[in-house]
Amino acid sequence: MARTVAQPSTMRSVSNGDRQPPSILGSLGIYLILIIGAAVAIIPFLYTVSVSFMNLTEATGGAWLPRQIQWENYRQAWVQAAFSTYFWNSVRIAVITIAGEVVFCTLAAYAFARMEFWGKNFLFALLLSTLMLPEAVTWVPNFITVSWLGRVGPISWINNWPALTVPFMASAFSIFLLRQFFMQIPNELWDSAQIDGAGHLRYLLQVVVPLSRPAVMTLILFAFISSWNALAWPILVTTTRDWRPISYGLYAFIDEAGSQFHLQMASAMITMAPVIVLYFFTQKTFIEGISTTGLKG
Repeated sequence: MARTVAQPSTMRSVSNGDRQPPSILGSLGIYLILIIGAAVAIIPFLYTVSVSFMNLTEATGGAWLPRQIQWENYRQAWVQAAFSTYFWNSVRIAVITIAGEVVFCTLAAYAFARMEFWGKNFLFALLLSTLMLPEAVTWVPNFITVSWLGRVGPISWINNWPALTVPFMASAFSIFLLRQFFMQIPNELWDSAQIDGAGHLRYLLQVVVPLSRPAVMTLILFAFISSWNALAWPILVTTTRDWRPISYGLYAFIDEAGSQFHLQMASAMITMAPVIVLYFFTQKTFIEGISTTGLKG
């Protein structure tokens, strides 16, 4: 029985003929959706910037651009809102929180990624399950904890920096992020470190952390944004403005400013400025950290 054998060239031509070129309408639709999404995200921000430079008449009259830039709005908002105190409080809270989170999350992530111990997978799954809990659910147990520690410890936690920082020094998301990055580091580096007499701590500090700089910078950026924008928890654990952050200062000033819409927008820009500046300087590292963090394990 004669058999027909298809020639390779014929098979390639058929295979290539099955591939459809990308649709122009489909590409235009995707770009249109992206443009609309970008506009929805950026227009409110640009409007806030514009109004922050207007006078009161322009701000309340619906103008889109100021006729003359009013730099004085920022000075008035800074003074009237007492931002000097709140800004310094937020800086201190953010620095303490970031330092603690980098230390504790790095150690925990390394243990989950590079060490073997009983119940590791169960504990990691239990840790990830906390990501599903609404933040408000943890307020009551955290408040009870910090109140009790303030009574038995050497210093009071309420109306002080421990209540504002310690509960946030171990983030499940940050541990997950670092663990996934640490697991991508070749095991051969650990073997070489052992030959040189290095233990886990030395290997972590001299090899793992330097190679994981993008992930660590991503952790720092997320920790700073979370700490800087916190409002409900600081109100819960503080009763004076000695340790209340700038988010509370903005909240209080918006109530006090009343119809001074231009000063409200100026104060909002002052509050957002540190986050924007930090992201501007860490944008490349942040994108690299997110894009190179796999889901191994």
